[in-house]
Amino acid sequence: MSDDHTHVQEFFGARAADWDSRFPDDGPAYAAAVGDLGLRAGDRVLDAGCGTGRALTPLRAAVGPSGVVVGADLTPAMLTAAARAGRDRAGRLMLADVTALPFRSASLDAVFAAGLIAHLPRPEENLRELARVVRPGGTLALFHPIGRAALAARQGRQLTPEDLRAEPNLRPMLAGSGWHMTSYADEDDRFLALAVREA
Repeated sequence: MSDDHTHVQEFFGARAADWDSRFPDDGPAYAAAVGDLGLRAGDRVLDAGCGTGRALTPLRAAVGPSGVVVGADLTPAMLTAAARAGRDRAGRLMLADVTALPFRSASLDAVFAAGLIAHLPRPEENLRELARVVRPGGTLALFHPIGRAALAARQGRQLTPEDLRAEPNLRPMLAGSGWHMTSYADEDDRFLALAVREA
C-alpha cells in the first residue's frame, strides 16, 4: 500500500455502498469480539478503520451511555454508509488516518480494529500510534470475522509465512509497538488477537 493511502481509499470507496450486504452475517462475530475486549461502562474506545461501523453498536452497548465511542476511517464513502445505516447514533464518526490520530496520548481505554492490519502502510510504526493513544493497561483487539485461511481462500490466494497476522509475526510486531499479546485465535469463523498496552 502506498503511503498516501490512495489505493485503500479507492478500494473501499468503490465497495462502500454494498459492503454490508456482501457480508450480512458478520454482526454476531463483531459482537462476540467486542465482548472479548473486556470493556467497562464509561470506557473510551476507538474503532480504528471502522468502515461501515459494524462494531459501533456493540461497542456502545459495552461502554454504556457514559462511555465514548469513536469510529475513525480514511474513506469518506465508508463513513457515509455507516451514517446511512444509523450507526452514527452509537458513536461519533470521524474522517481520520489511523496512522496519525487526532487524540491526546493515553486518552483512550481501548482500540478495536477489524481488518485493519493488512492495510497499514508501516504496521509496526502504525501499531505504535495506536499504542500512543491508549493508556497503559488499555487493550487492543485485532479482529476479522473469518480466520486467515478462510480469508485467503475467499481472496483466491495462499497463506504465506510472511502473513502479518501469523502468530510468529504478529506477537513480536506487537511487542515492538508497545503491546503485549494476551491471546490469539485463528479459527475458520474468526481471527482475534488481543493485546494490552504496556506501561
